[in-house]
Amino acid sequence: MGELHVLNHPLIQHKLTLLRDKRTGTKEFREIVGEIASLMCYEATRDLSTRAVTVETPIGMANTQVLDENVTVVPILRAGLGMVDPIIDLIPNAKVGHIGLFRDPDTHEPVKYYCKMPDDIASGKVIIVDPMLATGGSAAAAISFIKEYGCKSITLMDIIAAPEGIKVVKDNHPDVDIYVAAVDEKLNENAYIVPGLGDAGDRIFGTK
Repeated sequence: MGELHVLNHPLIQHKLTLLRDKRTGTKEFREIVGEIASLMCYEATRDLSTRAVTVETPIGMANTQVLDENVTVVPILRAGLGMVDPIIDLIPNAKVGHIGLFRDPDTHEPVKYYCKMPDDIASGKVIIVDPMLATGGSAAAAISFIKEYGCKSITLMDIIAAPEGIKVVKDNHPDVDIYVAAVDEKLNENAYIVPGLGDAGDRIFGTK
């Protein structure tokens, strides 16, 4: 069974305060999103498998470990893109898939408009990233699409989540671990997280 992990590390919480502040500009906001993603990735990858190797240090031989698992990072477009590069910096061999979703105006259901994944995505761990987990509809749909590739090890990583979104994901995908930096109070009538931080995509890319 998947678990909900709320990462209340002081560094993450400090940076999250800066993200929430409406005075934080685009450049700083984008950088802080990346910093938080990097700190969260450290926790979300604790279960990666390793294999033993021997290397020669300047002093002698050392028995140590290297990663032995494929990792694919899948941002939900477009805001999820802001979390990708810092994770790649930590795991340079990770591959990147992309999934784009929009909400059908009539059915209000998520519709996939773009999806491109590595051929070997099912052979390792998949980390789906998006700064906000609001209604949970897009996240649950993205996980369903990823599972169609035969993926078994899937982690969802969001910076801020609403209780409603967490419930939707857990109800639809109880096997998926969820990592968040904060669980906020609720969704408002426009499906924005309260108190949240506004529209993450607009603040990352300076489009509003």
